[in-house]
Amino acid sequence: MRDLLITLIVLTGCFYTLKRPYIGILLWSWLSYMNPHRLAYGFAYSMPFAQITAITLIGSMIFSKDTRKLPINSLTIIWIIFVLFMGVTTIFAFYPESALKEYERIVKIQLIVFFTMMLITDMEKMKQLIWVIALSIGYFSVKGGAFTIATAGHYRVWGPDQSFIADNNSLAVAVLMTIPLMIYLYQISNKKWIKLGLLAASVLSLFTIIGSNSRGAFLAIAAVGLSYWRKSEHKFLTGVIVVAITAGLLAFAPESWYERMNTMENYEEDASSMGRLNAWEYAYNAANHNLLGVGLNSWAPETFALYAPNPLDVHAAHSIYFSVLADHGWIGLFMFLLIFYLSWRKLKNLIKSTANNLELKEIHMLVKMLQVSLIAYLVGGAFLSLSYFDLPWHIVGFVVILNRIVEEQVDSENSIQASVKTSKLSPRKIKSYANFRQN
Repeated sequence: MRDLLITLIVLTGCFYTLKRPYIGILLWSWLSYMNPHRLAYGFAYSMPFAQITAITLIGSMIFSKDTRKLPINSLTIIWIIFVLFMGVTTIFAFYPESALKEYERIVKIQLIVFFTMMLITDMEKMKQLIWVIALSIGYFSVKGGAFTIATAGHYRVWGPDQSFIADNNSLAVAVLMTIPLMIYLYQISNKKWIKLGLLAASVLSLFTIIGSNSRGAFLAIAAVGLSYWRKSEHKFLTGVIVVAITAGLLAFAPESWYERMNTMENYEEDASSMGRLNAWEYAYNAANHNLLGVGLNSWAPETFALYAPNPLDVHAAHSIYFSVLADHGWIGLFMFLLIFYLSWRKLKNLIKSTANNLELKEIHMLVKMLQVSLIAYLVGGAFLSLSYFDLPWHIVGFVVILNRIVEEQVDSENSIQASVKTSKLSPRKIKSYANFRQN
């Protein structure tokens, strides 16, 4: 039954994608973040739904008038160069065939994000996409939170099988990145039952992070809490709420959770921590000896034998930074960091430009929450391998989209003001003209 339902949803979504291409972005995001086909048990489990959606989307974009040009600025230029540079490092990778498979996967994700910037052209479409992401990841965070409470935190929470967030650490950071999006939706929602649902989902999501037993997420949640408090308009009330929630989570956490968190102090006695340090030094040495790094999917016994202090302790990167460093060298890491630096700078500019504009209040709230999501990724990502995960790149895409929306809004207002100065239109006609331009 699940297989038929998922297939029906995908086929219906593809049909509407032919009429409105941005529907394909929503459908693809649902498939990518929630992985609903992995919840089935029959033919749908291995069906290439995402590929079918992407093909339909591309075909629809070619003939649609809704497709806009990709915004070109310093951020998108560096971004495109970085994606192309990963192709160069793939050619010279230690394992070219394995690297090529991973690069194809990355390119597919990046193309969809670029298509997102071309098709999500207004706030209504943006909010629909945020709802899809929040509900998709929220499904696992709410389920995981309820499971953690029901079992008193004695079992670890995992993400959907064969996905970027299958690992407990990756799931925790993805959930932590999603909570600010839930808060944004809470802020703009008018219906009480929706607000209550989002509030409950946010709280349960925090329990999922506890249930994941992720040490990286523990550090990230502290950074996110501090960041959210700083961006709040009511700092005292927000501070009280943050402290109360933190106290409640710490009181609920089982002894096993505290034991795992304490390993951060005695990292020399923890095999997992020492394995990460070994992997990070491997990445550092590999980048120093190879201008282009050693390529994607290079974390193997042969390469560790060349560059790791302990060649027998083969680990994944467990860090977005060291992952990119080993994969693409210092040049690749510089571009990776530059993309997020430029995104952060644009977010700061957007906060300033929308602060005193009532018409851009929703954008102002969203921009602040996107900053919190980026903090969750940049702090939590220091301890797990999520360099190529869709969500942070979608957030960078949101920055580009919002920047374009605000620029167009400001240009429209300036144009209206100029028209008012050079004409003798009545206030009523001016208001009608402004509404016409916005629509």
